[in-house]
Amino acid sequence: MPFVKEKFTVSEKIPAFLFIMRTFGFTQAQAQRLVGKGRLLIAGVSIYNSGTKLEPGEVEIVYFKAASRGEKPLFANKDFMVFEKPSGVLVHPNTMSTPYSMLDEIRHIGGDNANAVHRIDMETSGLLLASKHKQSEHYLKNAFEIKKIRKSYLAWADGELTAPFSVALPVKTNHDYSECKHKVFLHEDGKYAHTDFIPIHYDKTLDTTLVACYPLTGRTHQIRVHLFHVKHPILGDPLYGTTFETANAYLEDTLTQEERFVHTGAQRLMLHAQTLTFPYGAKYQIESKVNFGEMKALICPQAERLFNTGNIQKQPPGAAQILPHEMDH
Repeated sequence: MPFVKEKFTVSEKIPAFLFIMRTFGFTQAQAQRLVGKGRLLIAGVSIYNSGTKLEPGEVEIVYFKAASRGEKPLFANKDFMVFEKPSGVLVHPNTMSTPYSMLDEIRHIGGDNANAVHRIDMETSGLLLASKHKQSEHYLKNAFEIKKIRKSYLAWADGELTAPFSVALPVKTNHDYSECKHKVFLHEDGKYAHTDFIPIHYDKTLDTTLVACYPLTGRTHQIRVHLFHVKHPILGDPLYGTTFETANAYLEDTLTQEERFVHTGAQRLMLHAQTLTFPYGAKYQIESKVNFGEMKALICPQAERLFNTGNIQKQPPGAAQILPHEMDH
């Protein structure tokens, strides 16, 4: 369990934030934030004022304690690390009861100031960039903001794609899940999003195409919703490549592995973060060592699939009907 509650002994009268700083080697801001979240307890009761004077005796502190499962970085130096994130693993814990995330590995190696500097969906596998200290975290997050860092992905998409194309359509967050379980959808009022796609290989037996995906922007689920829009959803996608009922079962954690296999076309979302290119003094170009193109055993045979592009979820009510003029070859 990454968040633990442990007892500590206060040996002298001391402000709460200073005790946290000395105990964990935190900055003052980090210590104040921990106390402000109610994670310092006296006699079982949380305190929230970081200036509170602690009396000698025992206190309890709830904090993140990394528990590694042995994932080693693909590349590391004194400033940052790059991991191969497995599919199904969160980057950060989404609750205090999350049993494991990539932050466990990042903090296990880099210490309390190490952090992931970008997002990857839980279902997506592949390259994850993490800083080792606050200076590199600030630099790398800013590099993402100003688009100095480029990413590419590989996806196994439903059906045959034969020529390169681009999708440049805005993405908007969905706030009404009553009729559509998509997290985002395409809408003229959304944020600009652009993805370039290059087909690499078509597998006729499985009726699926391996596609290289180059997002020029970093919107939530951008690649997934763009491929869904052109009627070639990513195999294994439980939200954008399936019916409302299947998506709802997935979100409520009632969808079995067997049902997912046949209703979404694969055992997992078949999307993989393949490359990262960025400057950090020198120019770094890092490529995944996972042979994602050979992971076809995870794909449901064509004859056994119970979904098709004719009965999957449509855009939420009120979404703009944007014509497919973006299919520019």
